[in-house]
Amino acid sequence: MTDATKLIAGLLLTSVTTIEFGGTFLLSILSGTYAGLTDFQRSMFRAGHAHAGVLVILALVSLMYTDQAGFTAPMAWAVRIGFAAAPILVSGGFFGAAAGQGRTQPGGLIALVWIGASVLGASVLTLGISLIRVRG
Repeated sequence: MTDATKLIAGLLLTSVTTIEFGGTFLLSILSGTYAGLTDFQRSMFRAGHAHAGVLVILALVSLMYTDQAGFTAPMAWAVRIGFAAAPILVSGGFFGAAAGQGRTQPGGLIALVWIGASVLGASVLTLGISLIRVRG
């Protein structure tokens, strides 16, 4: 495992505490502490939380494969950062799009979801194609 992978893995693992905090926020929503939220906001907050958790796990798994893909150092950094940025962008887009009193439609920050999905897609394709090319 490279030092770069260890660094990104350490950052991703420490980010899990923010996902845990989001889980306690969701529990307080479900328990009725935030009664003024719309159904749209509740759904967006759940989506943001779920995507954050799943994408962080995917990013951690991808790190091990990135070290095996035969990338140049700059390309390996780009792939690692792409996988690490995706959870922030996607979940941030869900949370940001739902922010605001009584919101029932997504706000402008929903664009972050699409940016994050694009970054993730590029990272997945780059890593996948590289792994296919270096096999054997």
